[in-house]
Amino acid sequence: MKKGIAITLTAAVVLCTAAQSGYALEVSGGSNLAFTTESALYAHGAEGNDIDAWCEWQSEHDNDLYEIDSHTKYFFLPSGASDKKVTIYNAASSNAKVGGTVIPAGDKVDLNYEPGKSVDVTFNGESYKLYILHSTAEAAVYVNNSDADGKGTDLISYLCERKENSAKATGAIVGSDGSVDTTAIKKIKGRGNTTWGKSKKPFNITYEDKVSIAGMEKSKKYSLLANYQDDSLARNRILYDLSDAVGIPYASDSRFVDFYMNGLYCGSYQLTQKIEVGSSNVVNDIKDTDYLNSDGTVKKDFPFVCEIDPSPNEGDFTVNCDKNTSVTIKSPDLSYGDAGYDEVKKYVKTKMNLFIDACAETSGDKLSKYGDIDSLTKLYLINELGKNWDSGVSSLYFTYKMSDDGTYRFYGSPVWDYDNSLGNAVGVSGDLKEFGVKDYTQYTGWWCRFKGKRKGSKSSNNIMNNISRNNAVTEAAPKIWFDLFVPALRHFLGEKYSADIDKELLTANEYYALLEGTAEMNYRSGWLLNTGDWIADHTSLQKADFNYTSGAYSVSSSKTKYSNTFKGMYDYCVDWMMSRSAWLSDQMFDEYKKAAPGGIIGDVSGDGYIDSQDALETLRHSVDLTKIPDDRIPYADIDSDGFVTSFDALAILRYSVGLKDKGSAIGTQV
Repeated sequence: MKKGIAITLTAAVVLCTAAQSGYALEVSGGSNLAFTTESALYAHGAEGNDIDAWCEWQSEHDNDLYEIDSHTKYFFLPSGASDKKVTIYNAASSNAKVGGTVIPAGDKVDLNYEPGKSVDVTFNGESYKLYILHSTAEAAVYVNNSDADGKGTDLISYLCERKENSAKATGAIVGSDGSVDTTAIKKIKGRGNTTWGKSKKPFNITYEDKVSIAGMEKSKKYSLLANYQDDSLARNRILYDLSDAVGIPYASDSRFVDFYMNGLYCGSYQLTQKIEVGSSNVVNDIKDTDYLNSDGTVKKDFPFVCEIDPSPNEGDFTVNCDKNTSVTIKSPDLSYGDAGYDEVKKYVKTKMNLFIDACAETSGDKLSKYGDIDSLTKLYLINELGKNWDSGVSSLYFTYKMSDDGTYRFYGSPVWDYDNSLGNAVGVSGDLKEFGVKDYTQYTGWWCRFKGKRKGSKSSNNIMNNISRNNAVTEAAPKIWFDLFVPALRHFLGEKYSADIDKELLTANEYYALLEGTAEMNYRSGWLLNTGDWIADHTSLQKADFNYTSGAYSVSSSKTKYSNTFKGMYDYCVDWMMSRSAWLSDQMFDEYKKAAPGGIIGDVSGDGYIDSQDALETLRHSVDLTKIPDDRIPYADIDSDGFVTSFDALAILRYSVGLKDKGSAIGTQV
């Protein structure tokens, strides 16, 4: 017979998929923790005396959330906890012995420990092996309530029973520096569509007051993404941050966090800004009331945010538009009976239909009238880079707002939901056959241009497919790709050649360093690396490369093998993305070169980037070791004095590391 991982886990989390009964929590006397304890050991996840940042020891669980080995236990500690000393509380009615230290019943003891090293424990007359793991995530989020519905139901059971259930709670935010914020939680509830049906569930959380988590801008509302189907835990974050780096108007800021409820370690999560309007939210230049005049009437024109969503949630504010396009209005967020409810729906439907029609025309003239070509092209390229399965189908957002010229247009943003991208998903075989796509899991081949368009058809109901084939977008794509995407992707690989990359985009090594410890905890607790048939084979890859000077595209002669570990899965994700970017660069290089202007001051090699190699070539030319071609001399003569000198080389080198000299023309297009 299987035994539950713990009373809390069995009675609570298993309720996510089926109602359970016959379990009861044991309350230990003398506990001052923020939730009801059972007969177990608890570890404090922070310095100080707060009562919320505590976690229960637990065993590895299977995908049905049952224990695998009840006598092997873990404490999963956040990055803000000490990696040398831990406070352990004994919530049993008898003494416990951890290593050589006795912890009296109902008492707390500080113990030294070594992360990952086992300790012998005697507890309630039985012997255990205890491992204490330490996270590398940017923060930890604790949420606690043992009476979520006022009838004695614990928080996990109540939330997981129905996605619509919500509850207040106490909590703690523990930063990697050990800081603790105990702002109360106004509401926590489930979120997501497909992801809600998985064992590791996502949530939305609203704090009573604005809080900053790991350096994010202060906000009340956040989403906790489980990334259950992404074994790299990174695809959403990388593509959100890349979107930010290339200038997509709204990209959700996010952090890797460890998430705990009522002492249970729930796993590694990605905490993100919710897609909300308002000064401290993702869409920060629109308010939810911008559709109203001062007298309460609806304006003639107003901004709104909408999502292409074929499966809206109960109670969502939706309209059905042309080409069988279901649209959920995210802002203004109105309910039936609210002022302007019918007028807003009619307005959104009218504007969306004009936009849908403009996207479907091959000529870019009409789309330029109704849409912002720059952001639409960037949104297309993000989806094309990722071969995002959901492209044009769901989680596709548009913001309708006033542009700089005073007219209203659709902007391709915010970006959202990319866990089924970057070589992760296999797709649906029937749909792929209809699209004529045979290489979906590979990094080669166009995707958005086929997604949603049946073989032999010139038209499509998929809006991203239509955007990708619009002339205005296809003409803009090569320049945006090489001028913005490629520099950002090279930065991601750790090439320090440009000063203009948004700091939100980290390098691949930096993301891995943040994930390494929290991923170990996530997968050691029992969550799976391979979650089902929907996930593609990540065991090998023939990597591709692109030479941005010569334009040569190459594929390695042998396959790189990837281990079935977190590191293997993360490396596969990174290598797939960079190989995909090489293929896309090869496809667009000729068009880019044809349309490219003279060049960039400081780009001596003419490869489109200013880096240390340009500085070296300039220096070598200045001392007669090499000769820069005559047509590249103007790009090396930074001070325009007619000579290429070591001072020009120094200016280029300074720029490549982010130190642009005041008044210098370096970096400007000519």
